[in-house]
Amino acid sequence: MSPNYETTPGSRRGKWHSLFVLSLITGTLLHVAPQAWAQSPAAKPSPDVIVFTNGDQLTGTLERATGDSFVFKSDVVGEITVTADKIKELHTAGKFVALRNGEEVTRTSKKPATITYQDSVIALSDDTSSSTVETVPVKDLAALIDDATYTKEVSGNPGIFQDWTGGVTGGVTLVESTNTGETFTAALNLIRLVPSVSFLPPRTRDTIDVLETYGKLTQPTVPQTNPPTPDSVAKTNIFHADAEHDKYFTPRLYGLVGLSYDHNFAQGLNLQQIYGAGIGYTVIKTPVQEFDVKADIHYERQNFVPPTTSNDLIGSSFSELYHRNLPHKILFTESGTFIPAWNDPSIYSAIFEAGLLLPTYKRFSLNLDLQDNYLSNPAFGYKNNSFQFVTGVTYTLK
Repeated sequence: MSPNYETTPGSRRGKWHSLFVLSLITGTLLHVAPQAWAQSPAAKPSPDVIVFTNGDQLTGTLERATGDSFVFKSDVVGEITVTADKIKELHTAGKFVALRNGEEVTRTSKKPATITYQDSVIALSDDTSSSTVETVPVKDLAALIDDATYTKEVSGNPGIFQDWTGGVTGGVTLVESTNTGETFTAALNLIRLVPSVSFLPPRTRDTIDVLETYGKLTQPTVPQTNPPTPDSVAKTNIFHADAEHDKYFTPRLYGLVGLSYDHNFAQGLNLQQIYGAGIGYTVIKTPVQEFDVKADIHYERQNFVPPTTSNDLIGSSFSELYHRNLPHKILFTESGTFIPAWNDPSIYSAIFEAGLLLPTYKRFSLNLDLQDNYLSNPAFGYKNNSFQFVTGVTYTLK
């Protein structure tokens, strides 16, 4: 027997009431949703406009200004640099911060404002009242920085893992014959500048460098003896790592703290540690080349293979660093460091390094690098010099 469901008049009224409410909600949604979907997206801001002294106009986006040079990007002509004497008027929709010549750039936030340029004067206006809050003659202008760049590069503070640039290098050599051998090379070179843009004075700089060369050569005894003589094995293991933090007092003068570690089987050096602080100065700085000199005072610990005794030293590092951008985006780098010990003048060391980075494909480059390490007091039976010529493929991180 089928179950008997009893339907009362009250239950039917509840059912029809629910259906009425549901249809009312559905109808409302169907009426409102198309109107919401049909709403047009937010209007794009009007383009920036340059009016030249000859009457021509160009629309696009003002990116920045340095001195009397304005960098403007247009869909028609791309990115161009226009000097102020060729501009009659300039109107922008973006917000900018104007820095005057000689003005100290600090992390104290300045309020970005809308700008106009006319009669060799930049006027910054408050959006809320459209009144002029500041005027800067172009002859007094050091830099004009957009809101996003100013927030990131000046008032912001990047995290420890942000804004690093540099490259990773790797190389390998394999030998399979009567002798068997392999050599592996790996390098990591990182640098971080704050701010990261060249048109602002530097605030801090961090560098990290790591180089590892490992090799093993296996030589069998020929002719073999009876009983067999074990194969002879020669190993190479050279490791260097350093890190430095620079704090700028002026655009060229900076203080520094740094450390370095060296391990070199070729000199009987198990581990050399250096911890120091000093001062540096940028002698040359142009878009093409840069030349720095540095000096520090440090504690140095040398640990050698037995029976050579270890040393605790107080010394200094005198360094020079140079890099130059060559044609075809080739980069040349060179550095030299002399490290005397003050508590034992007979102990000193020196490092010289030079390299070329040759672009090959997109972010990949061919790296040619030579390094010569000299140690006046190597372990007993080891040579003073350790020379390396390293080739590899470098991937640029940013």
